Amino acid sequence: MMIPPSRSFLILLTLSVQMLTHMEASSSSKVEYLPGFQGPLPFELETGYVGLGETNDDDDMQVFYYFIKSENNPKKDPLMLWLSGGPGCSSISGLIIEMGPIKFEMKDNDESLPSLILRPESWTKLCNIIFVDLPFGTGFSYSKNNSAQRSDWKIVHHAHQFLRKWLIDHPEFISNEFYMGGDSYSGIPVPAIVQEIINGNEKGLQPLINLQVSNYNICLLL
Repeated sequence: MMIPPSRSFLILLTLSVQMLTHMEASSSSKVEYLPGFQGPLPFELETGYVGLGETNDDDDMQVFYYFIKSENNPKKDPLMLWLSGGPGCSSISGLIIEMGPIKFEMKDNDESLPSLILRPESWTKLCNIIFVDLPFGTGFSYSKNNSAQRSDWKIVHHAHQFLRKWLIDHPEFISNEFYMGGDSYSGIPVPAIVQEIINGNEKGLQPLINLQVSNYNICLLL
């Protein structure tokens, strides 16, 4: 039996709060346990904030992320930045519901906390993935400036700015092949983010992002 949508939202919120519990803004923390999963997590999960703004010295916006290292060879496997759609859906939906290393165990709904189990076909078997909450106001990402505005172009700018700052804090992944991904509405900003990364590389922005583009298809689901 499928978990009712309204209850799924509450469960995802509970998991998100659990991941946020032991950290503060502009920091990161390793998460070793999650409610509903038996024992320590058999993969490396990091949650954290990256401060962004209209200038490099500004951090009025705090962007929240979930980072899962590849379960194969993190030093050599590709790095991916993943955006969920909406706009406004937290990327934890991609992590739990779509292609992360854990998922809900689907069974009869008895109103208790559902179990989390491993997903054998997880993309993290072969890839390091950053699940990021954008635009601000999504998930745990927020802005200190109440007058700040959101738009598709803001998502593009903030995702690009986030990635370069995240790589500065995680220099061991700078040389990894990088791919951009997303679902649903994020199909609008993702191609523009790729172009923004290309433009930044051509301008010599540091760190240089090892952007890769595979034989891709754009699918429309009606």
